[in-house]
Amino acid sequence: MFNSIARHYDFLNHFLSFGIDILWRKRLIRELKKFDPQNVIDIATGTADLAIMAAEKGIPSITGVDLSSNMIDIGSLKIANKNLENIISLQIGDAEELNFPDGSFDAAIIAFGIRNFENLEKGLIEILRVLKSGGPLLILEFSTPTVFPVKQFYRFYSVIVLPFFGKLISKDRNAYNYLPESIKKFPFGENMIEILNRCGYEKCVFKPQTFQIATLYIGTKKS
Repeated sequence: MFNSIARHYDFLNHFLSFGIDILWRKRLIRELKKFDPQNVIDIATGTADLAIMAAEKGIPSITGVDLSSNMIDIGSLKIANKNLENIISLQIGDAEELNFPDGSFDAAIIAFGIRNFENLEKGLIEILRVLKSGGPLLILEFSTPTVFPVKQFYRFYSVIVLPFFGKLISKDRNAYNYLPESIKKFPFGENMIEILNRCGYEKCVFKPQTFQIATLYIGTKKS
């Protein structure tokens, strides 16, 4: 599915979120910088938007991993165009079976990809494995607004508007029908914090973004 929409993925992300997704990513990077990581893994990197932003904000080494070969191809072109090949490396890989030794990375980041994990807890535990002691995991993911009238507007937008424009531009209606369904099923807020704690993370917090449309989660590997 992601291979089929890769060519339109960046445009649709920004268009369908009115560009707010860029602001959310900037907030994640700002939180990441507080940990001063030297070596970061970007899980479900997609077309490497977050990895590129991290590199441009001074993170010295980033490894991006994604299952979609088409996403990786587009991300690699973007990285080459920005002359960031010496900072960012991309590879095809499964977040639930990462091909790295224990304790390989200072930090891990994920933007709008964790809800696509086949087994959420398995993926979180695998990310924990490749983190160094005390290393943070920062997750940016869509959530479901609960306050009137944002809740009602968001439901209309995600069920009617988003699939319509997604199909019109990408020619893949299934992909943009999948999006609201995957958001609805994903645990958010305190429920996600419970899962992070259960998987071995500590000091877990969540920070709702823009009327709870998205949420930033931060947890660290126990020292």
